[in-house]
Amino acid sequence: MTRLASNRAYWYVISLVTLIPGTIALLLWGLNLGIDFTGGTIWEIQFDESVESEQIQSVLSANGYGDATVQISSEGELTNNVAIIRMEELAQLAPEKRAMEEGFATEIGPFEELQISTVGSAVSSDISQKAIIAMAAASIGILLFMAFAFRNTQNPVLYGLCAIAGMLHDVLLVLGFFAIAGHFFDVQVDALFVTALLTVIGFSVHDTIVVFDRIRENLARQADPVFEEVVNYSLAQTIVRSVNTSLTVVFTLLTLYLFGGESTRTFVLALLIGTVSGTYSSIFNASQLLVSWEMGDFHRWWNRLRRRENETAPAVS
Repeated sequence: MTRLASNRAYWYVISLVTLIPGTIALLLWGLNLGIDFTGGTIWEIQFDESVESEQIQSVLSANGYGDATVQISSEGELTNNVAIIRMEELAQLAPEKRAMEEGFATEIGPFEELQISTVGSAVSSDISQKAIIAMAAASIGILLFMAFAFRNTQNPVLYGLCAIAGMLHDVLLVLGFFAIAGHFFDVQVDALFVTALLTVIGFSVHDTIVVFDRIRENLARQADPVFEEVVNYSLAQTIVRSVNTSLTVVFTLLTLYLFGGESTRTFVLALLIGTVSGTYSSIFNASQLLVSWEMGDFHRWWNRLRRRENETAPAVS
């Protein structure tokens, strides 16, 4: 039988090691927010030949948009022929836009406008507030649902709290990754990123419920008098199913990430990281927290920490 629950301290350490870099990046730099949250315009242009970001930047600076950021990507048979420009708000019929289009055509060559999207500051503020409300509502809803679904167990609220802990692990890992990617690789997050986070929350909790439900069934039929062994037995029954289900999703997301469009790449990457993390957290975090609570690990670790503090404290003469 698998001894996953018996080695729970190791799984906690692995989780901490993976979360700490991203958490530090999140605190120091935060997320690189896109125009959905900050307001502004994103303008995507495809040229008939390869282009350098400096050429685009030169035209933008000449028309008063020197602070704009330019990202070069590829589309079709050519390489580096698509420019994604993020800038201050730019109206569709503004004279500045017409002047920049003439500059692109003259200094670089023929091009085609793929898309242009503008978000006002008031709309971006509303999106930010709704994103926070959505995350909070999801957490509260999960806690209430889990407490109701496992109301016949000894401590139903504990199941909800452990599920939320696993969910927060996944969300924090995704946020931390994108904080690092945003700082070093200029990866921006948009409204689709919030959708990805909510999807990750749903997947994480779904996987956790499968494990918790099997634990409840084995407790009801008294599979073992020791709670740790019940969890070990339950994980042995569900781990293959959880991993196989996750792998089918991972392969699909990998295909979308490698061969999908540029506009959905951040969304797919967030889902990919969250899916892998959600599978890990349901097995190695949420269920292990249940065991730690039932077996008195937290109380024992707290007493050990207090004892060490007392031993290292200087004696008062």
